[in-house]
Amino acid sequence: MLTKRIIACLDVHAGRVVKGVRFADLVDAGDPAAQATRHAREGADEIVLLDITATHEGRQTLLDTVRRTARELFVPFCVGGGIRTVRDTEQVFEAGADKVSINSAALADPSLIEAIGRSFGAQAVVVAIDARRDPEAVDPVREARVYVHGGRKPTSRRVVEWAREAEKRGAGEILLTSMDADGTRVGFDCELTAAVSEAVGIPVIASGGAGTVAHFAEVFARGKADAALAASIFHFGVSSARALKQELAEAGVPVRLPC
Repeated sequence: MLTKRIIACLDVHAGRVVKGVRFADLVDAGDPAAQATRHAREGADEIVLLDITATHEGRQTLLDTVRRTARELFVPFCVGGGIRTVRDTEQVFEAGADKVSINSAALADPSLIEAIGRSFGAQAVVVAIDARRDPEAVDPVREARVYVHGGRKPTSRRVVEWAREAEKRGAGEILLTSMDADGTRVGFDCELTAAVSEAVGIPVIASGGAGTVAHFAEVFARGKADAALAASIFHFGVSSARALKQELAEAGVPVRLPC
């Protein structure tokens, strides 16, 4: 049985890790390199660093931050934010990343997914989807909308249909963030995660809402996620990846336990 991955996320703004609620009210959570090293040592399977204002500010990813963080890591490292071209991707890989996460640029030009895949392999391409439900929709899950520019701008695309297209174009994984649940610690959006997981044949990473061990177990079972990402509970000492994995293993969830 394939193990479920636990991923620690670093949302970075101006070179510092930050965390908020529903993409707003950001508070400082420390230095990226220090946080990444701590989470990896505590058992995180992967680290994701997202430069959350790069696209909105029209600039490239903070490569110095990526380099400094990559030097400290011994687990897979994914970087996103401000990646708009194959050259941008190449620079991020040269700085030490193993994967790139693309969001707004992929919506603007879906062929970018194919171009990165051709150059670096599908395993290196993670398509991130920031999703928000429409409470007035007939089917809020199936009609959930994709947002871009760090969650600032809605698009006309529906989450499930965009995930299907991303897979067809060569994405290796989908990173699905529920904007409604982000930072709330009340649980993942299992219904939306399951809808995407059932629609594609590539791994789906659930993001947004992690607060307890039960939330992770639920999104792996009911949400059918292949991996789950968390930020707040790790950064602010609510739990560690090691403790989380030990409790998940005791609950029967297949995870890779740290030595």
